Amino acid sequence: MKITHASTALVSLPQDEPLADGPTTPGSKNFVALKLGTDQGVEGIGFTFFGGSLDAALLSAVQSLADLAIGDDPRRIEHITDKLRTSCPGGPGGILTLAMSAIDIALWDIKGKICNQPVATLAGGHRNRIDTYASGALMRHFPLDHVVKAAALLKSRGFKQMKTQLALPGDTNPVKEVERIRLIREAIGYETDLMCDINQRWDVRQAISIGRQVDAYRLYWLEDVTTCDDYDGLAAVTRALDTPVAGGEYVYGIQPFRQMLEARSVDIVMIDVLRAGGITQWLKIAGMAEAFNLPVVSHLAPEIHVHLVSAVPNGLTVEYMPWSSRLFKEVVQPVNGQLTVPQKPGLGLEFDPQMVKFS
Repeated sequence: MKITHASTALVSLPQDEPLADGPTTPGSKNFVALKLGTDQGVEGIGFTFFGGSLDAALLSAVQSLADLAIGDDPRRIEHITDKLRTSCPGGPGGILTLAMSAIDIALWDIKGKICNQPVATLAGGHRNRIDTYASGALMRHFPLDHVVKAAALLKSRGFKQMKTQLALPGDTNPVKEVERIRLIREAIGYETDLMCDINQRWDVRQAISIGRQVDAYRLYWLEDVTTCDDYDGLAAVTRALDTPVAGGEYVYGIQPFRQMLEARSVDIVMIDVLRAGGITQWLKIAGMAEAFNLPVVSHLAPEIHVHLVSAVPNGLTVEYMPWSSRLFKEVVQPVNGQLTVPQKPGLGLEFDPQMVKFS
């Protein structure tokens, strides 16, 4: 079997908030979609996302790297990814890794279709259902009164876990930060898990100070409390707080996770399949985390991550932020706070031709 062709498309999707009927943010989320074809008629799909002003460059990178894979056997995933990596000596970060992720995901989709098995089974098949949490409905730039009502609405819609944000924009202070958590917690009670993302906006001192003040509200985790590669600073925060600290979404490739784990920087390892380098690298990171007796969770792309977090024994929960769901004809939907792993071969996904138009 050989890869014979590759097609790419840049897809712009609206920045709406469907989970709790939230406001639409101006602009769009732009994804690069990929389709890899073979000489035996098996096709695999993948996608990637940058979230910046270099979408055209990412599209070009995906197409260029995918073209390099033409003629290769798609079952030799490690061979192909190593070939692509060494073809670009620019290092593992940024556009190179994001582009390689789309290709790696498509190769796993092909592998699943060849084996007539879902990717979740091929990746380990630890469980058929996995917990999920609502994300994107309680954003820091949404008005507080909306966030409080939205949190209660998410609970009424069956979510047992949800995430909000601190490090508020504009004129904020620790009193406002803590009050926000208090009001959300009152709206949903303590039987619902509440996570909180800082998006690297605190320094270590702020993270410890404010983190100690919100310890009382029993957050499921505080996420990305300070700069992602300040491994010692993250470790200091993790040691100081009762609340678990999560991190990892901002780093690229597998090497930073070794540094993070050895420094004991986090209690919960968050892996983004697009920034990690694809499914192959995601599974390696999860294995490293398991060796340190730490759970793993996901960032974005729930259509992919439902397969991965469910597949490994230390998978904890999937971020349900459906930014990419409109790319596909059908995606798995949360039911009573869980996602059921698709049982179709491969990823079980098909691009919606109304949204994804290949040239």
